[in-house]
Amino acid sequence: MSYPDFDKIISLSNLFGISIDKLIKNYDDEKCAYEVTKQLDYINGKEIDFLCRAKKSTYAGKGAEAISSRPNSHDIQYAENNLLYIDTYLGGEKFTGEEAVWRDNSPYWSMNYRGRIIEDGFSGDFLKECLLLVPKEYPYRGPLVYQKGDYKYHCKVNGEFEWFNGYEEIFYNDIKVYECIFHGGCIK
Repeated sequence: MSYPDFDKIISLSNLFGISIDKLIKNYDDEKCAYEVTKQLDYINGKEIDFLCRAKKSTYAGKGAEAISSRPNSHDIQYAENNLLYIDTYLGGEKFTGEEAVWRDNSPYWSMNYRGRIIEDGFSGDFLKECLLLVPKEYPYRGPLVYQKGDYKYHCKVNGEFEWFNGYEEIFYNDIKVYECIFHGGCIK
C-alpha cells in the first residue's frame, strides 16, 4: 500500500474537513465488535433524524421564537414525542448560543457556537438556506460545501456526534464575510 506525500495528505484533509487519521487509517480493522455495538446503542439514529428536523424547523426554517430564557435571548424550540430541542442565542452581528436535545426530559446532546459577521455582503437568508441542508452525517450546521451565485459556504468538522468541533465560513465574491466556531457532543 502506498500513500501520497505528506503535503498532499494535508491538502486533502483541509479540502474535505477531516483529520489526517481518518484519511490514512482503516478504522474498520481497528474497532472490535464490542466498541461498535456500544457506540450504536448510545447514538440512536432516531435522535440524529430528530435533530436534523428540529434544525430545519427552527432558526433555519424561520420558526417562531419561544419565551426568552434569559434577558434578550432568542429561544426557539421543537418537540416530538419524548424529544425536545432548544436553540438559544444572544446577539446578532456577533453572537453566541447553544443548541441542546433532551430525551425523556434528560439532556442528551448539546452544541455551543460563537460567530460573527466580518464584512459587508453577508446574507442571513443564505446562511439559513445552508443550515436547511444540514446533513445526517454531520448534523451540526450546514453541508461541508455549498455554493449559490456569488456566495460560498464551507463547514469543517472534526470528531464524531458524541464529541466534535468545527468551523463554518461564508464567502461573498471570494471575500470572507462570516465565520462561526462550534463544539459539542453527547451528555451522559
